[in-house]
Amino acid sequence: MSDVHTATGRRRTAVASVSLKAGSGKIEVNKREFNDYFPTTTLQTAVLRPLELAGRKQNVDITLKTSGGGVAGQAGASSLAIARALLKLDANLRPELKKNGLLTRDPRMKERKKPGRPGARKRFQFSKR
Repeated sequence: MSDVHTATGRRRTAVASVSLKAGSGKIEVNKREFNDYFPTTTLQTAVLRPLELAGRKQNVDITLKTSGGGVAGQAGASSLAIARALLKLDANLRPELKKNGLLTRDPRMKERKKPGRPGARKRFQFSKR
């Protein structure tokens, strides 16, 4: 497990790329401390969920680069990226990760504004007379 495994994850408009290598459990996000970048425990558990299911929380070092979206979207994208990198590390983890929904991309995005309307679906006020 000496080599580096990389993967990309996306959620809505957020993108995260991860590099996974053997280590002591150190996590760095955008050159910042993990607990500093994802301040709430909800976000932290969302990111670390694939590692906990795989049982590799203490023996891999993770470097994440995230962009776009909000913090929650970036956490979801990071989770998907970590799950995909773990699959490259050990293909036997696939059933467990898939069963917990960690290999599914969240495709929802903001719908585009249509011409002749004030928003994506909103219409201008209708006047009968």
